[in-house]
Amino acid sequence: MPKTRDKTDRARELIGELVKDLKTTDELFGKDGLFTKLKKAALESMLEAEMSAHLGYDKHAPEGFNGDNSRNGHNTKRVIVADETLELDVARDRDGEFEAQLVKKGQRRIAGFDDQVIALYARGLSVREIQEHVKEMYDVDVSPDLISRVTDQVMDDVRAWQTRPLDAVYAIVYFDGFVVRVRDEGMVRNKTVYIVLGVDSDGHKDVLGMWMAQTAGAKFWMQVASDLRQREVQDILVACCDGLKGLPEAIEAVFGRTVVHTCVVHMVRSSTRFVNWKDQKALTRDLRTVYAALNEQAALDALTAFETKWAKAYPSIGASWRSNWARVSPFLAFPPELRRAIDTTNPIEALNRQLRKITKTRGAFPTDGSVMKLLWLAIDRAAKKWEMPIPHWGRVRQQLAIAFPDRLPVD
Repeated sequence: MPKTRDKTDRARELIGELVKDLKTTDELFGKDGLFTKLKKAALESMLEAEMSAHLGYDKHAPEGFNGDNSRNGHNTKRVIVADETLELDVARDRDGEFEAQLVKKGQRRIAGFDDQVIALYARGLSVREIQEHVKEMYDVDVSPDLISRVTDQVMDDVRAWQTRPLDAVYAIVYFDGFVVRVRDEGMVRNKTVYIVLGVDSDGHKDVLGMWMAQTAGAKFWMQVASDLRQREVQDILVACCDGLKGLPEAIEAVFGRTVVHTCVVHMVRSSTRFVNWKDQKALTRDLRTVYAALNEQAALDALTAFETKWAKAYPSIGASWRSNWARVSPFLAFPPELRRAIDTTNPIEALNRQLRKITKTRGAFPTDGSVMKLLWLAIDRAAKKWEMPIPHWGRVRQQLAIAFPDRLPVD
């Protein structure tokens, strides 16, 4: 503790010496003020230390005389720290082998500030909120334009992520979307962001991509399916969706052997949307006898019994289940663990709930790109927590291997 106190006292004495003759705040905080000079001196000292480590001796040390490699002057490099541009003298060596790590070749901004801004943006803070946070925490005024430029750097990562190669086979792929408000041609429009979440052959989740559209039909979903195919996806065993128009036909056209399954939870929600509250509990219980039946025939018998009881009051419910039966019934042929994995889009809906939290307070986004970069950052944060496979994956994989022989990769 005494040593720490001594260091603190010495630092205060040094600062006192440095500022004792300053008369205005501009001399301290201004463009060419003391703080700027201190930052410049500190960064250049770190660069000189890197050069010493590269050469193996300090500046002016006798080991450098007549050596194989030595210092050879400096290059001037302009970098941005926070909202301030500094001109740094970067040491160079005679052989041209030295490359600084503090400020890498081509780098124009010191990363610490950018990382903090991007982390705040990923948590859903707006540009103005980040500006206020930086001012409150560091008493530094940062322009909204600078923050936007920093976060715009993410777009290169978004584009690379959206076009990256994918696995050849996915056991389950979930499709779902949610609405955001975006300014478009001078008007605020509702657009839907569609998220595609895959489960690989090891049971791990991965967001395969996201697409935006004002309206989505067969042509849109054909493009999505084609994008997945072009990114090296060869086979999807089960595609689970919420009755998205045109999606089943597009998936089957591109991935001919995929079983497209409509989420049972979605069907139940749709069925009970206009049911009188006093009937909902009993009606939902009777619907469960349909989708929880032992097999497809038992489910059809249960559906007939349901219609006998409820058709007079709610004739559209039984009709809806029958019209969607080809998309609802496939999971009835599977064992319980596999059913639980594919009978609902809950895995992707859980992710979408997180994404909605950071978009619902934004009002209208200025561009489609601003939506994409925010959601990509949020997805990246969420994915870092997906270390474990989906529940009961060992048994689910065995059941998938039996239901879809020779289509899962062999360990």
